[in-house]
Amino acid sequence: MFRSEALRALRERIHSPDRILQEFAHLQANRIKPSKIIKSCTVALADVNLSKNLILGRTRPSPSAQNPGIQNPDGISQLHASFSTQSSKFPEYEMPSVTWGVVQGRKEKLVSRVIICDYLKSLGIIPDELEDLELPSTIEVMRERVEFLQKMGLTIDDINEYPLLLACSVRKNMIPVLGYLEKIGISRSKLGEFVKNYPQKYPELLGFKLEGTMSTSVAYLVSIGVNPRDIGPMVTQYPYFLGMRVGTMIKPLCNYLVSLGLPKKILARMLEKRAYILGYDLEETVKPNVDCLISFGYFFSLKLKIDPEKFARVIEKMPQIVSLNQQVIMKSYEFLLGRAIPSEEVAEMVVRCPQLLAQRVELMKNSYYYYKSEMGRPIKELVDFPEYFTYSLESRIKPRYQRLQSRGIRGSLNWFLNCSDQRFEERLQGDYIEADAAGPSFCMGGKLELPGSEMVSDEEDESEDEVLYRRTVSL
Repeated sequence: MFRSEALRALRERIHSPDRILQEFAHLQANRIKPSKIIKSCTVALADVNLSKNLILGRTRPSPSAQNPGIQNPDGISQLHASFSTQSSKFPEYEMPSVTWGVVQGRKEKLVSRVIICDYLKSLGIIPDELEDLELPSTIEVMRERVEFLQKMGLTIDDINEYPLLLACSVRKNMIPVLGYLEKIGISRSKLGEFVKNYPQKYPELLGFKLEGTMSTSVAYLVSIGVNPRDIGPMVTQYPYFLGMRVGTMIKPLCNYLVSLGLPKKILARMLEKRAYILGYDLEETVKPNVDCLISFGYFFSLKLKIDPEKFARVIEKMPQIVSLNQQVIMKSYEFLLGRAIPSEEVAEMVVRCPQLLAQRVELMKNSYYYYKSEMGRPIKELVDFPEYFTYSLESRIKPRYQRLQSRGIRGSLNWFLNCSDQRFEERLQGDYIEADAAGPSFCMGGKLELPGSEMVSDEEDESEDEVLYRRTVSL
């Protein structure tokens, strides 16, 4: 029974009765006992990944029809006779008795790898990074992959930037994935540039599975309110979400954000604009940050008298505030309270200009002393324009105020501070004083922006001690 199974295994591997006899003759010539022959065939059978069910269940012509010497297990004597007649013949190369199937496969793969690597080198492609990956068995398949990538617009230099692209099958990986990307909104003309730009960041992209991964993640995002038309731009921004499992990554994150009171529609808009949020680790990043925000919310409510709604506005304007030490925050806050400003008005100043809490108290003292002693203006103007403390005393406040004094002009703090040098000169030369414009807005992750898309000039020469951090740090 086992001999017949072994012969079937060999036939499955070699497809030739004569070759089977050669192999058994070689084993017998090396004085290997029949029991060891059976063991060798059994191991070879496992090495080529053929299960017993495959051997016993597959319909094929009877072994006796192909080799009369193998009619039944009792015909082993005839098989031994065949061994002796073929003992002078040897296989193409010697193989160990137990692992011959594995060694043969390795040698064949080694030869194919050398040939393919030589082919890639002839094209100018450096195959070093492909050393640990399984490559196709023929040059034709590799040539198909290279030509496919070139037709998409990639050059040899592009492939050299990320040669692991060559490990993806054209039929199994590239065509299905790229076809799906085109379907969800990435135009065919941009696919080449897309593949060129993103594989180094997201090497798994061309290896994603359409069914169960890519299509499932897209379907879930659409189900929570993401506009299907925005899926393409989201993929361009952060294609990695296509390979995320819905059940273990995307859905738990979305459910957690919704549980915080964030409506699904708002969450969908957030993901459309910032798809990279999907890449945040729920346990290691999102939850700790939320806990931090909650603790800061309590802190702002108890210490600064800022309610949760206004605290949200503070975070929107300056998210970096949660990285500040609470003692640093309290120093600025207590300085303002010490100037006889009511706590409610200090809270309004902080909500309007959160950067106050990041200022150095020494510089705030200097600016306040100049404001009271030289300008002689009421505190209410500071409450209405807390951004005053964010400007350099030596390079902006003093020079501009002195220019106003020399011309006998009186303007609000907003009017003469909240503008570029060029606009300030235009205002001095004008026959009228413009109405006050809205103060500068401190947008998340951006520069200090003025209404009308103007930018506050940052070219003033400020000493190191006078830098006031008027801009938020880019995230």
